[in-house]
Amino acid sequence: MKADLSVLDLVPVPSGMDASDAVRSSIDLARTAERCGYKRYWISEHHSMPSIASSAPEVLLSRAAAMTDHIRVGSGGIMLPNHVPLRVAEIFHTLEALYPGRIDLGLGRAPGSDARASRALRASSGEQFADLLNEMLALSRGTLRRGHPYHGVTVSPSDVSLPPIWILGSSGASAHVAGKAGMGYSFASHFSPVPAEPALRRYRGAFSPSPGFPEPHAILGVSVICAPTDEEAERLASTVDLMWLRLRKGEFSPLPSPEEALAYEYTDMERNAILENRDRHVIGSPESVRNQLNELFADGEPDEIMIVSNIHDPQKRLQSYELVAQAMQ
Repeated sequence: MKADLSVLDLVPVPSGMDASDAVRSSIDLARTAERCGYKRYWISEHHSMPSIASSAPEVLLSRAAAMTDHIRVGSGGIMLPNHVPLRVAEIFHTLEALYPGRIDLGLGRAPGSDARASRALRASSGEQFADLLNEMLALSRGTLRRGHPYHGVTVSPSDVSLPPIWILGSSGASAHVAGKAGMGYSFASHFSPVPAEPALRRYRGAFSPSPGFPEPHAILGVSVICAPTDEEAERLASTVDLMWLRLRKGEFSPLPSPEEALAYEYTDMERNAILENRDRHVIGSPESVRNQLNELFADGEPDEIMIVSNIHDPQKRLQSYELVAQAMQ
């Protein structure tokens, strides 16, 4: 496999741990990722979820960049309908000024929250994503036409531009948009029920070179749980089984421990659903994980594989990333 490895951090909140502890532990992951040779470290945006503490990714990624030296740091992603375009442009101009050449701006159209939180955020419809994106770009570049109500608005600091922009997707709908715009594309196979290969192919087929991306660059998001043995990895993976089942029911409780998950009394229907969901995860020893990642690479040939690991024990989570990096060298 010739793809680079990167990290996606949802900032999961394990049961028995405060959310503020989970936020602080994200810095440990950023440092580990840099030490292990990962290319970039991204943070997601979610709201009103007790299981996830990434409600302010721009704040967290700024801290992560300050506490590391060279790894690229970014959003995976900013859910653009939750924000006014001017503020996103201002925030990422500022981040680019603080950490030149190290920031990525990943953008998504999903709410990253439930309906009530979306209303509290005054969020726009995801159908307005293209208009919001074009407005953000025009404000950043100062290209709004005369007569436009925002003509003359300056994004500060004005002596830098937006960092490289990536469009996030989970169904393939955004692949054509990302390619045509000459942007990067990231497919979230860690939770998408559809295969990634058609979306990656559509992205490359639509790609038009741009100053930021002279060539297409596709990232494949993958859920990975790695441990020294297959048996230990399976035990750790029981956490994502129960987590996914709860999410399916609309329950957003903290990340369960393996002990909680193994003690849960699953119905036959729930066990069948979990078995189907296991297809979205790479689970096993370093050798097993290496083989599975190589197979995923062969299917879609992404330029990069971005790993998310929802593991209850923070130290086991760091170990998982370390083992994957070692296995893929």
